[in-house]
Amino acid sequence: MKDFKLDEELKELTKHRTIELPIACYETTISKNVNGYIPLHWHEEVQFVLVRRGEGIFQINEVKVVLKEGEGLFINSGQLHMAEENLQTGCDYICLNVSPHYVLPHELYSRYVFPYIKATNLPYRFIGTKSSWEKNILNSILSVHFLIEEKAPYFELDTFMVINQMWKELIMNGLPLEYDEVEAVKQSRMKQMVTFIHHHYGEKITLDDIAGSGHLSRAECCRYFKAMLRKTPLTYVLDYRIQKSLVLLQQPDANVTDVGYEVGFNSTSYFISKFRNKMDMTPLAYKKEFLSNYLGEEKEKDGNG
Repeated sequence: MKDFKLDEELKELTKHRTIELPIACYETTISKNVNGYIPLHWHEEVQFVLVRRGEGIFQINEVKVVLKEGEGLFINSGQLHMAEENLQTGCDYICLNVSPHYVLPHELYSRYVFPYIKATNLPYRFIGTKSSWEKNILNSILSVHFLIEEKAPYFELDTFMVINQMWKELIMNGLPLEYDEVEAVKQSRMKQMVTFIHHHYGEKITLDDIAGSGHLSRAECCRYFKAMLRKTPLTYVLDYRIQKSLVLLQQPDANVTDVGYEVGFNSTSYFISKFRNKMDMTPLAYKKEFLSNYLGEEKEKDGNG
């Protein structure tokens, strides 16, 4: 997946499912994303991750987890998360996203699914290789990936049964569930603030604007961003503008000045300076490099065809 599509509320737009089979299972290489990392996002599906190669750093809310080859992770529904390579190890992983309503039949959903996706003390769960239940889940991720790829007769039924067993292993070995209203409000306010930035990044944005969108003081707003993203609110705005400019610069007719203004920079020189600081090249150099690589890939496809 070279592009990772999000809507204006950080909700992932990548198609995860069909009506018939509300899951998606695919292998992705972090460095091939347009940003070079998987940006901050969330989705309604629960997610299981299995690292196939290298190491990845997965951040869930304010916690960072390093996953080595063969290790996995459960990320709960609605949690803000992102991922990046660790030490340029070429990390790729299998990602299994499952609609919570697909995990178990409707009659069992309220007892065995809903309380777990709403628990505030279960944003994620590391899945190692030491215990049998962890190994069972990791092997199940591989099984689902194989079933989805092969699409053998009745694979939907086999997939459903494997996911049922995965969920049972997870909740049988999970934590006592808790629901903390303060923590729930904190997560909601953080989503509101980053959503505001994603709606208005092309305009002038002040710290007061961001804090107001989360109904917080300026100091509280800064604490939220420092805790979760290890950066200030305005640094996040700057980084997001650069992130959005990458996609625009990939267009053959893109003009650096126009792109800079479109993503919220008030001068071309300032845009070029901040872009170079972040990407170690100018916007024009990035555009030329991308188009050169893209045309090379197209020629290779034509040659193979």
